[in-house]
Amino acid sequence: MRVSIAMTCAALIGLTLITARRADESCTVTLTLTDAQTGIPIPGILRIKNPDGENLALQELLPRGLGVGKVGIGPDNPINSWSVIAKPTALKLPASKLTVETFSGLEYETATVTVDLSGKTTENLTIPLQRFYNAAQRGFRSANTHLHLMKISRQQADRYLKEVPRADGLDIVFLSYLERVTADREYISNKYNDADLARMTKDSGTGFGNGEEHRHNFSGGDGYGHVMLLNIKKLILPVSIGPGIMKSGTDGIPIQRGIDTARGDGATIVWCHNDQGLEDLANVATGRLDAQNIFDGGVSSSYKHTFYRYLNAGFQIPFSTGTDWFMYDFSRVYVDAGKYVTPQQWLQGLSSGKSYITNGPLLEFTVNGQKPGDTIAADNLKSLSVVGRGWGRLDFGKLELVQNGRVIHSADARKENGHFTAELNFTVDASKPCWLALRTPAPPLRNDPELTEPVHQNEFGRDLFAHTSALYVTVGGRRYFDRTVAEGMIRELRESRDTISAEYKFADDQARARVLDVYTDALAAMNQHIQKSASKEK
Repeated sequence: MRVSIAMTCAALIGLTLITARRADESCTVTLTLTDAQTGIPIPGILRIKNPDGENLALQELLPRGLGVGKVGIGPDNPINSWSVIAKPTALKLPASKLTVETFSGLEYETATVTVDLSGKTTENLTIPLQRFYNAAQRGFRSANTHLHLMKISRQQADRYLKEVPRADGLDIVFLSYLERVTADREYISNKYNDADLARMTKDSGTGFGNGEEHRHNFSGGDGYGHVMLLNIKKLILPVSIGPGIMKSGTDGIPIQRGIDTARGDGATIVWCHNDQGLEDLANVATGRLDAQNIFDGGVSSSYKHTFYRYLNAGFQIPFSTGTDWFMYDFSRVYVDAGKYVTPQQWLQGLSSGKSYITNGPLLEFTVNGQKPGDTIAADNLKSLSVVGRGWGRLDFGKLELVQNGRVIHSADARKENGHFTAELNFTVDASKPCWLALRTPAPPLRNDPELTEPVHQNEFGRDLFAHTSALYVTVGGRRYFDRTVAEGMIRELRESRDTISAEYKFADDQARARVLDVYTDALAAMNQHIQKSASKEK
């Protein structure tokens, strides 16, 4: 009996040791992603799950969510489950049954592969990815127009900039300078000069351009606003204005002064953060903006409150976007730019309105064969032929045709192999001037009482969006113009001027007048614009 008990104990101890040893066993897997058609290795995004469905920590790879926790994105956000694989890489993985989920950029389908590594010490795993769309072959190049990095080392920042844009399928990134009193000591992106960006371009294959976020904040409010100055020759000083952000000085310098200096140097001017700030309308009215960013830093406003009112008031503002702090989303602008272009040449295409924004769905849009940014003189036409197409790795719901800010037609997305497509063919009456654009359903403001449509999200848990810049239709030389919207802009400009005069801090009357002149000039421009547009309607 004693022998039997002893033998049983020994057997249990041996079994425990074997189980522990198996739990510690690992396998070195050389993992490669390839383009399924060409067989060429490509960068991408992946996550690996154990048999319990838990995500493995992949020490050899860059976390896709690097840095996002420093800007308020929590550890449970989906981005933190993904890693970046920039090239074929040897990974030390548990020697067990694992599931690999992976994709590349926005143009490849997701591949899910189960592999059993039990009893193995080495393994080569190649995963081919199916490409369902090729924007570059169609002449489109993508860019993130608004990016800063903070609270990471220079080594981490270099790796991030070399690996993440390529894995995300971005062609160009504008890395911009930003100042905020004391906090900017940890803004690592401020340390990159033009020579650094040129070296990053050479080393990574991504085109890097420079920029500056020129901004003013009022204590307790948005202030005059924020604007991206892209492809600058020198920093526009002061970079940040007002005691609301710099804890010193006054509100005596308008954003417009920096815009004019940068424009004189050939920079491209992109307003930030939807309709944030008091000075956006003044710079729209006086024609100082090349494009408008929306959703760069989150969905805090809507198409209706930014682009649609500008377009309805008769102003041609191209759509643009970026991500602000880190690349927490796939947000980018595609520009119809032909063959590979420099960041500077890409900006010229953006200013012309040959663009669409997206964080997932890919768009094509023509009206009588013309594209976004174009103008069609419909004097002798009875109707216009509209063709819209959309592609997406994930379900984007539908395509929507927008005319003068209203959805007038839609087409549902359908599953096609491992991705989704939609096509819209529609005829529009050509008897009246209008503007037209193609979009997927608008990302909702979460407190929107009109939210009835299902919300489609991408792999990082972000509400999907895609929207082309406008295409313009004239009749008898007249563009679409809504006088009520334009007059509303005049009221808002007056209210902004009164608020600034009463509440903002100035060193003297001359400084106050310098800022208020921005709004006085904008009001004069708006009144002239209304008179000119109204005279054409007669």
